[in-house]
Amino acid sequence: MTSLRARAVTGGILWAVAIIVLGLTGVSSYLTSQTQARFVEVVETRHSQAVVAVRNNSDTTNDLVLAIGDLVYQVPLSGQYWQVETADGGLYVSPSLGDARLPRPVGRSEDLQRREFAGPDGEALFGIGQWVTVSDGSLWHVQVASSLRSFEEEQVVLRNTLLTAFAFVSFIGVLGALTQVAVVLQPLNKLRQDVSGRWEHEDGLEVAGYPIEVAPLVNDINTLMERNRDIMRRSRRQAADLAHAIKTPSAIMRNELDNLKMEGAEVQEAIDALDRLDAQLKRSFARMRADGTDSTVGVATNLDTALGRMERAFQALARNEGKTFAATYPQGLRVRMDQSDFEEVMGNLLDNALKWAASDVQLDVSERDDGQIMITIADDGPGIPKEEIAKATQSGQRLDTSMPGTGLGLAIAHDLIHAYGGKILLARDEVLGGLAVHMRLPFASAKRAD
Repeated sequence: MTSLRARAVTGGILWAVAIIVLGLTGVSSYLTSQTQARFVEVVETRHSQAVVAVRNNSDTTNDLVLAIGDLVYQVPLSGQYWQVETADGGLYVSPSLGDARLPRPVGRSEDLQRREFAGPDGEALFGIGQWVTVSDGSLWHVQVASSLRSFEEEQVVLRNTLLTAFAFVSFIGVLGALTQVAVVLQPLNKLRQDVSGRWEHEDGLEVAGYPIEVAPLVNDINTLMERNRDIMRRSRRQAADLAHAIKTPSAIMRNELDNLKMEGAEVQEAIDALDRLDAQLKRSFARMRADGTDSTVGVATNLDTALGRMERAFQALARNEGKTFAATYPQGLRVRMDQSDFEEVMGNLLDNALKWAASDVQLDVSERDDGQIMITIADDGPGIPKEEIAKATQSGQRLDTSMPGTGLGLAIAHDLIHAYGGKILLARDEVLGGLAVHMRLPFASAKRAD
C-alpha cells in the first residue's frame, strides 16, 4: 500500500531538487559570466595603462620598465606580464617574464586582439594586444597577459560557495516540505487515530473537528459505524432470542426424561444425548455471539464489579467443597469485552478449576507493558497433558467422562476471547502443579476507572 505521506514527500523533494538544480545552473552561469567579464575588464585596464606608458615614453625606452610600474610585473613568473614590440623589431618585456616571451602579434591591426595561449612553464594565459601609434608616428605593439589560474581559482571558490548555499537551501526546502506534509496530513492522522479508537465514540466522530475536504469521509465513516452497530446488536439479539426459544423445549424434554427415569425407565442414553445436544447448542450460540461481536465498538467490563461477584460466589462454592479460592487483582481495571461474555468465560473457567482442583484455586490479574491485561486461573488438580490441550480448546470433547459436565467450557472461552482480540493459553502451573489458564485481553482506553 502506497503511503500518502511518502508520495507527498517524494513529490515535494523531487520538485524542490528540480527547482534547485535549475536555479543553481542559472545562478552559476550568471556569476561565471560576471566573473569572466570582471577578469577581462581588469586585463583591459592593465593594457590601457601599458599603452599610456608606451606613448609617454616611446622616445626614452629605457624608462618603460619604470613607466609600467605595477609591482606584479617585477616578480618573476608572477602571472602578470607585458611585452612591447616596435615595428623594426625592438623588444621590451616585463621582468616577470624572465627569459620567456609572449607570442608575437599577428598582422598590424590597431583593434584590440584577445586570445588565450600558453605562457612560461605552459601556464594558461589570457592576453590583449594592440598596435598603437606613438608621438613620432611609428607603430608599437603593446601586449599584456594575465594568468587564468586566478580566474579558475575564483571559479572554484564560487562553485563551492554556491553548492554550500544551495545545499543549505535544499535542507531548508526538504524540512519545509516535511513540515508542510505533516500539517496537511494532520487531519487524516487524527481521523486514523479516532477511527482506531472508535469504541470510545458511541456518538460517532465529531465532523466539525475536520477540514471541509475530509468532512464527507467522516460522515460516511459515522454512517458505516452506526450501521455496523445496528447489525451487531440485531445479531446478538437474534442469537439470544433463538437460545431462549430452544431452552424451553429442551427443559421440557429433560423434565420428562427425569420423570421416566424416576419411574424406572432406561433413559440414561437419552439424557446423555440431550446433555450433548445442550452443550453443542450452548457452544453454537456462544459462537454466534462471538461472530456477531464488534470488539471495537463501545464495550468494556469493569473488573472491580465482574470479578468481585465471581470472587464472592466461588469463595462460597469452594468452602462448600472444602477447598480454598483466592483472587488478586488491581482496582480500577477495565477490559474491552462485553460484560455478559466476560462473566460467561470466567464462570466456565473457574467452574472447571474448582471442579478439578484438589484443594486450591487462584485467580491473578495483572497489567502488561504491551497494552493488555493478563488473567491467570490456576489450580492444583491433575492438569491437562500437552497432547490434549488443542483438543480441549477446539473440539469441545470431554477429556474425562468420570466428572460431570459437557466438556465445552474451555472451547466456549476460547471462541469468545478470540472474538475480542484476546488470546488464551493452557499450561501447567509451576506453583500449584495443576492447569494454568492464561488469558490476555485488551483493556479499554479508560484503563483506570474514575
